[in-house]
Amino acid sequence: MTLPLAVLDGPVVWLILGLAILLFGGSKLPELARGLGKAKREFKKASEEVEDEVRSAVEEDERRKARLRQIEEEERARIRAKLEEEERAKRNGGQN
Repeated sequence: MTLPLAVLDGPVVWLILGLAILLFGGSKLPELARGLGKAKREFKKASEEVEDEVRSAVEEDERRKARLRQIEEEERARIRAKLEEEERAKRNGGQN
């Protein structure tokens, strides 16, 4: 069961904050907050790195596909030219 965020209105936040002070003590809260902030920064940095890796992999795949299309087009052009040359040779051979 999930709690909607609307439940976390003013009095509930104060209650949670009060319980945190009782559980951890006033001197531990800044240390706890720093730890949470550091964890958040590290998570954000790691997620950005993963995003960059995925983006570069997608770009590399697109470059590879474009290069394969280019090679296929060049091969088709070579085959087409060879067929046309053979067709011309047949026509010229039949005329002689």
